[in-house]
Amino acid sequence: MPRRWIAHLDMDAFFASVELLRYPELRGQPMVVGGGTRHQPQRLADGTHRFARLRDYAGRGVATTATYEARAFGVHSGIGLMKAAALAPDAILLPVDFDEYRRMSRLFKQTVLTRVPMIEDRGIDEIYFDLSDLPGAQDAVGDDPHGGVRAIAVALQQAVAAATGLGCSIGLSPNKLLSKICSDLEKPRGLTLITEADIPARIWPLPVKRINGIGPKASARLESLGIRSIGELAEAEPHWLIERFGRSYGAWLHAAAHGRDDRPLSFGRDPKSISRETTFERDLHARHDRAELGAIFTHLCERLADDLRRKGMVAKSIGVKLRQDDFRIVTREITMETYTADAVTIRQQAGQCLKRMPLERRFRLLGVRAGHLLPAGATEVREAKNPARSDGQLALPF
Repeated sequence: MPRRWIAHLDMDAFFASVELLRYPELRGQPMVVGGGTRHQPQRLADGTHRFARLRDYAGRGVATTATYEARAFGVHSGIGLMKAAALAPDAILLPVDFDEYRRMSRLFKQTVLTRVPMIEDRGIDEIYFDLSDLPGAQDAVGDDPHGGVRAIAVALQQAVAAATGLGCSIGLSPNKLLSKICSDLEKPRGLTLITEADIPARIWPLPVKRINGIGPKASARLESLGIRSIGELAEAEPHWLIERFGRSYGAWLHAAAHGRDDRPLSFGRDPKSISRETTFERDLHARHDRAELGAIFTHLCERLADDLRRKGMVAKSIGVKLRQDDFRIVTREITMETYTADAVTIRQQAGQCLKRMPLERRFRLLGVRAGHLLPAGATEVREAKNPARSDGQLALPF
């Protein structure tokens, strides 16, 4: 039987890298994307630019992304910009330019599609695709038994770089779960290939949080149970995990630790729903962490609206998801009279969902979902009646 080769391609620090094409003088410097129009670089008479610095930032915004130099200071996507300023005060701050990011996203995906028949689109900067049946994918090259598929992946990286000027990392493995892990192991411009035989040496030494689906809260709980690495998780008995994490999640933890994932690639062009969610570094409370949550909540709504526009879809229902500190999932959903892809409308409707949710407990995960989707233009679209508020604040409860 031919070996299955699933690839996960992840653009390296995508938004920041796009900005570095525009401002190459910032290469090698810590830089954060997440500012507003007031942080637009000023072009000076001599042709150079004056850039905003994080130390001068005041507000409730969050970082969209950061260069690897800024990440060395602990700055990452989703972090509040005020907190980022405390970690890296001299870092450059640039405004978000989603129009340019969407253009570059289309360009790298179109480039990949010239070499593979279909892709699973996982967002603005990452895709999955199947290389199993491509000519040469099953061939050995010299002493490398997987040299054929490795060469295909290298050629894809070179094609993306030539078309966009940007670097990407690719993970190659028998399934989506392992490829997602692999694409992050050797960034930037990495290429990591593993088979089932490589799991004990390459995957098991990694911390459990490297598995997509194990967030900070689950990771902390596993650590409290004496499980820090994926290998230690693999050694745990399934019934022991099920007793502590529930039938579904416990069984999944055991399968994931052994690298098992039978999910097929999804090529559907008309999804039933689209969601954006984030897991916090610590449990947050709706009242005590109101400012931080307000900024994160608005950021999620804006990203969700961007996803809808990029896919050419509009939504009639908006939902909110919380995972509380006791691992209980709480959801609420509102169905609107008309369809929308407007960020402010999504935020308003999601805010109404929040008002109907129990917020006494702290929670670790916050998500916003758009459902009942139709192609844009197929129905009446709703825009916000009062779009002026864009400061990241909600009247209630954040």
